[in-house]
Amino acid sequence: MADQRDQTLGMGANITRRDFLNGVAITAGAAMIPPEMWAAAAADLEPQNVPGYYPPAKTGLRGDHPGSFEVMHKVRDGAFWDEAPKPADTGESYDLVVVGGGFSGLAAAHYFRKAAGDKARILILENHDDFGGHAKGNEFRAGNRTILGYGGTYSIESPAPYSAVSRALIEELGIDVPSYPKYVSKDLYRSFGLRPKIFFDKETFGADKLVVNPRNTGFDESRVNESSGEAELRAFLQEAPFSAKAKQDFERLFTEKKDYLPGLTSDQKKGRLARMSYAKYLTETVGVSNEIVKLFQAMPHPLFGFGIDAVPAQDCWGLGMPGFDGLNLDPGPGKGMNRDAIRSEEADKYFFHFPDGNFTIVRLLVRKLVPAAIPGDSVTGVVLAKTDYSRLDEASSPVRIRLNSTVVKVKHMGDPASAKEVEVTYATGKRLKTVRAANCILACWHVVIPYLAQELPDAQKEALASSQKVPLLYSNVLIRNWTAFQKLGVNSVYAPGMYHTYMNLDLPVSIGGYECTKRPDEPIVIHMMKAACKPGRPAREQHKLGRIQLYTTIFETYERNIREQFARVLGPGGFDPARDIMDITVNRWPHGYSYEYNSLFDEFWLEGGELPCEVARKPFGRIAIANCDADAYAYADCSIDQAYRAVQELKK
Repeated sequence: MADQRDQTLGMGANITRRDFLNGVAITAGAAMIPPEMWAAAAADLEPQNVPGYYPPAKTGLRGDHPGSFEVMHKVRDGAFWDEAPKPADTGESYDLVVVGGGFSGLAAAHYFRKAAGDKARILILENHDDFGGHAKGNEFRAGNRTILGYGGTYSIESPAPYSAVSRALIEELGIDVPSYPKYVSKDLYRSFGLRPKIFFDKETFGADKLVVNPRNTGFDESRVNESSGEAELRAFLQEAPFSAKAKQDFERLFTEKKDYLPGLTSDQKKGRLARMSYAKYLTETVGVSNEIVKLFQAMPHPLFGFGIDAVPAQDCWGLGMPGFDGLNLDPGPGKGMNRDAIRSEEADKYFFHFPDGNFTIVRLLVRKLVPAAIPGDSVTGVVLAKTDYSRLDEASSPVRIRLNSTVVKVKHMGDPASAKEVEVTYATGKRLKTVRAANCILACWHVVIPYLAQELPDAQKEALASSQKVPLLYSNVLIRNWTAFQKLGVNSVYAPGMYHTYMNLDLPVSIGGYECTKRPDEPIVIHMMKAACKPGRPAREQHKLGRIQLYTTIFETYERNIREQFARVLGPGGFDPARDIMDITVNRWPHGYSYEYNSLFDEFWLEGGELPCEVARKPFGRIAIANCDADAYAYADCSIDQAYRAVQELKK
């Protein structure tokens, strides 16, 4: 029976299912790989120098792909050094070695070069097979057409206004943020009658049903949501597979202006809300049925990586969730409010989305650092420009980017207080190599730093180890056309009970010779999002268990769930997953967003004082620390700001 269902879903379809060994694809069609590629690999070339090396076009399992994490896991488990080969000294010496080639690492290299001069020698070491970190781009081919998708960081955006430093870098890269409206066809989906909807699944709600979303709270990334009114609310109440009690509760939640916390001042109410989850507020204070909680449970996944069981009610008030209209809360955040929940009109306007997300931005940074690797001299021109990965690590270049290289040790050559150099040891393939530098910036995840830099003070290592990453799944699915979306009148689906919580048509952006899909009969990439979490547990424990889930799930399982979801959500519109799915890229991020402090679980966030991230990021000798973790804030501007700070600390 399962085999028959797999056949119906198209599990036997001829799409790419592949893993990678040292950056080289190992597939059933390996015989089709040009002989010169195998010859180059046999000649012990670095993977990025193998002819045809081009990570953005790889499909299958991406993100933290096989080959990017195994070495560090062995270091963590204490098994690496027992079997490690003797490190080979490359003889290379640099002014700066950056550990981590993500947004923050690239920005750090840029700022250091500005401070030290164009001749400064810089090496960036990155464990993945591509630069950019979470700013991952996915490329697909549909006939002769290239279709882009984002596999990680979505856009220039932040709840708070960009700092002067981060704005200056965006402008220096040539990005004119106010010009964004001329590139996006904001009325495209509206012209076809599409709008956001909710998919109720039979396992959770008793029936598979696609229903209009009556109140959009802005958690998904479509940014083309229509405003909702009384008609949408009535349609929802008529169609939703809710009990009569749940429908009454839902309407009451959105229309009743009752003070559920009488006798308290605004500050006292905010303090109470900061210490209870939104789920608890709904059930115990407002008194709604569990059906409503199930509906709202997964809504905050794109922001926090967990549901309303672990999101403070105060944060949900700030984010516009229902149930607070009668509380008469004063404007402005209360103590312990998450920065994501503090809205800013200025920040909301500062937005720019490229078709491949922020991968275009990191490629602009790479082009500044290594001009020979990416052609062109304009922002728009880089969108379709192909990176020549073989040019990233040339001996003649002042800045070098070395991929597939996992740093395993960083130590001063002598007393950290007086040492003149830092030695950096990294693994590439089965080899272990060392380089030296006058300075080192650790722009990697904070949780790995205690394993790399063991000479750091114990208190700092403890603060670094307390950092977390939010496990996420960003799946991109190339489909033959989006006529099923048109027939069902939907552009964005919230599916609280399904494997992927959100699935949507990306923003229709045309820029730099790249044309977005504009007709329903054309191919398009559908973006899907899942937060791997375990409701009912503390936030950090949810993230840990979710991380294990993502690492232990094989691609076939991801694919089957994707096909099943497409069949159930879009099948009534004529979608056939066996016929209409052309390719799948699953961007698996067990270490995704930086963990942001939460008033339910982090008492220091409520009480004030020095934060763990402030202790963690302190410079030590010739080592400085960057990355979003350094401010516990999961946005591109934080990556930039922390890179700038790290460079300034090295200059002191």
